[in-house]
Formats: sequence, C-alpha cells, structure tokens
Amino acid sequence: MAQAARFLESEARQRLLRTGRIKPRGLMPDCSNYTYLAQVRGPDGAETFGVYKPAEGETPLDDFPEGTLGKREVAAFLVSAALGWNVVPLTIYRQDGPLGPGSLQQFVVADLREHYFSLMPARASTFRTMAAFDVIVNNADRKSGHCLLDRDGHIWGVDNGLTFHSLPKLRTVIWEFGGEEIPPNLRHDAQRLAGELLAGQDLVKELRALITGPEIRALAQRAGRVADDGRYPEPTSRWAYPWPLV
Repeated sequence: MAQAARFLESEARQRLLRTGRIKPRGLMPDCSNYTYLAQVRGPDGAETFGVYKPAEGETPLDDFPEGTLGKREVAAFLVSAALGWNVVPLTIYRQDGPLGPGSLQQFVVADLREHYFSLMPARASTFRTMAAFDVIVNNADRKSGHCLLDRDGHIWGVDNGLTFHSLPKLRTVIWEFGGEEIPPNLRHDAQRLAGELLAGQDLVKELRALITGPEIRALAQRAGRVADDGRYPEPTSRWAYPWPLV
C-alpha cells in the first residue's frame, strides 16, 4: 500500500508540473543561466515548487546549440528513469512557461550544507551510480553542489543541461572510482538501456523531441561501453574537472 501511495503521489505531482500555472517567485542565486524558483498551482488548488529554466535565459555556449539546455535537462530525467536509478528529479518541458518555453523540475528541499565532498565516502555506493549515469549521459558539468541531499536521505543530481554531446565531454568531481569495476547491476541496467535505444523503442521517440539523432546514437554507444567495458573512466587532464568545483 505504501508503494502504491508513493506512485499515486508521484503521478499527481507529474500532472501538476505538466499542467499547473507557473508563477516565478525569484531568481535562484549563483546560477549561470536564468533559473527561477517557481510556484506551480493546479486548478484544484494543489501546489508545489519547481525550478523553471526558460530557454531565453540560457547563456550561449560555443559547444552546445543555443536554447537546448532545458531539453537536455528533460532528456537526462528520461534516461535516469529508464535506467531506474532515480538520479534526476522529475523534469518536464513546458512550452507555455510565463517567460517562454523551458524546463520545469521538481524543487528538491535539500540540506545545502551537504554536497558531494561532504557526503563522500559515507555515500560512496550512491555516487557510484551517479558516476555511471554521468558517463552515460556525457555530463560536462557535475559539480559538488549539484548533488543534493533531500529530507528523506536521497541524493539527487541536478543541473544536467550540459549533457548528451556526441563528442566526449565528461567533466566531473566524481573521479574517486576511476579504474574500478562498475557494479554488475549497473552494467546490466546500462545494457538494457542500450538495447532499448538501438531498438528504437518509446524512449527514443521521446528523446527525439529533445536531442539530435547523432546524440541519441552516441548515448546508445556510451551505455553499451559502460555495460561491456565495465570500468569507471579515469581523468586524463585538468580539463576533466569542472570549475568551480562546488
């Protein structure tokens, strides 16, 4: 019954994020793009908070197409959900945002004193999963502060806009596991994801609205390598670390 209740709660929250009225309450601090804490209210009066990132507020980058970071945030959520790893909070794309189209992510009530550097090594198992996820999605910006500890003790990975590039871009603070064997259960999940992508199943149809065909093919290849090679990569230069680290 408890699992069913959580499922219904998640389903209701997803409906609310998809259809509720978005009301920005203010810019969130220390963000390179325009990122708003938003109140989301449904027609029945139900409310939640979300993180709204309008495409118009994205800072242009040399290596990622302009206006695509919010869609990459959603793609990261879809891949996290397909793997069954719960790395990324519920994230959707809203065409009708008050400041234009953009991503809307469930707000995580987190202990901001905690982040990757403070949570390691006690939560190493969780970060092994996040590290494998970042390899698969080719995360170019996994800072320590992008790892949030919620009230239930779950660690979420947020700010996933710099992902899915077809060229190698992995830049992260999570290198402690470099050279280690990836746990068999994670390799199995990665193999299943690679199979779904190569078979062109429903996930591919959703991803096509968010990232390009070459990026989807590169995603499938990375998932296959995680499954087949079976070891965490190691940093090869200082470029492999994001800045700032936190």
